[in-house]
Amino acid sequence: MNVRETLAGRAGIAADVGLGAVFAVALAFWAFRIAESWGGEYWRFDCAAGAVVCACALVRRSDPARAAVAGLAVAAAAVLIARLAHLPAEPGPAMALGLSVLIGSAIRALPAPGAVAVAAGGFAVVAGSLLAALTSTSSHQAVATLNGVGWLAAVAIGLWPRLLDARRRAIAEKVRRDERLTLARELHDVVAHHITSIVLQAQAGRLVARKHPETVDGSLADIEAAGSDALAATRRVVALLRDENDAAPATPGPERLSELVERFGDHGPAVRLRLPEDASAWPPEVAGTVYRVVQESLTNVSRHAPHARSVTVSVAQDREAVTVEVVDDAPPVRTRYHHRGGFGLVGMRERLEALGGTLRAGPRPGAGWSVLTTLPVPARKHP
Repeated sequence: MNVRETLAGRAGIAADVGLGAVFAVALAFWAFRIAESWGGEYWRFDCAAGAVVCACALVRRSDPARAAVAGLAVAAAAVLIARLAHLPAEPGPAMALGLSVLIGSAIRALPAPGAVAVAAGGFAVVAGSLLAALTSTSSHQAVATLNGVGWLAAVAIGLWPRLLDARRRAIAEKVRRDERLTLARELHDVVAHHITSIVLQAQAGRLVARKHPETVDGSLADIEAAGSDALAATRRVVALLRDENDAAPATPGPERLSELVERFGDHGPAVRLRLPEDASAWPPEVAGTVYRVVQESLTNVSRHAPHARSVTVSVAQDREAVTVEVVDDAPPVRTRYHHRGGFGLVGMRERLEALGGTLRAGPRPGAGWSVLTTLPVPARKHP
């Protein structure tokens, strides 16, 4: 379990402890109101039924579907029993709160059919409470109204994250689709270029072989080199076309980084570029990914850090990996953190993951933002 999962678990436990305290207060408050207005032992049934539903809400994380079904069943039974036995209206405030938690959590976590079924079950409980209130006192009608409001709030709270997730998936899928279209263009522009070169050299070799047979070895060597380039380009593009790990095509690499930085500096903050001495030895897919990482990072600076005064692009290499870090010195702005978590990094992260790399992005201590990527470099094959 990593640190993020540990913190999330602790936050969940703290939230449930606070929720349990709210449930206890609501149960005690409603028991006091029932005892004050109805007298006798009428409060016992409400407290027992409400406590069961609240307990289901507290254990919902292990199985949201079963917890919601159990809570709704208890609530439906409570509505029926309260009506037949002439008891205070159900669900009471504590039970209504517990049902809201159960319904909202189920709608958020369950697949669409299960979420719809739970929402319909909650509506049935509200409708039953409302029907009981139509022939009862005004206090019963107030309880029914409270239940209706709780159900609407639960549905809204459960649906909102689902809609956000759907929107994120749609945007991420658009990024992947755009990347695949770009890759299709590269298949045409890069691979087709290599194949055409092979065909032309083969045709030329046939002509040369007739007139100057002694030069055939040189022609065959050229064809072999062109074929090797075509095979490497084909493997790279096809590998990047995988559905789960598709990435962008290789773009002109280290030799073009200086031009990219210069263009950015013409309309943005000053950029300092640090490159390793042997950057030209990178494979095409590594060089292209490094270029795209720097390009996307500088684009993010221009969009989300307008007050940055300087940017540093550092590219380092050892025997196993290339590390790229892009940092700026913009003052901290709350809205910036939100925007930086958007979908501009989706394509960058997928390019890196497709090649076995990693990405970390976040605020720096004090001020500024940092994007740090690590990309493994394949071992060179010696002839």
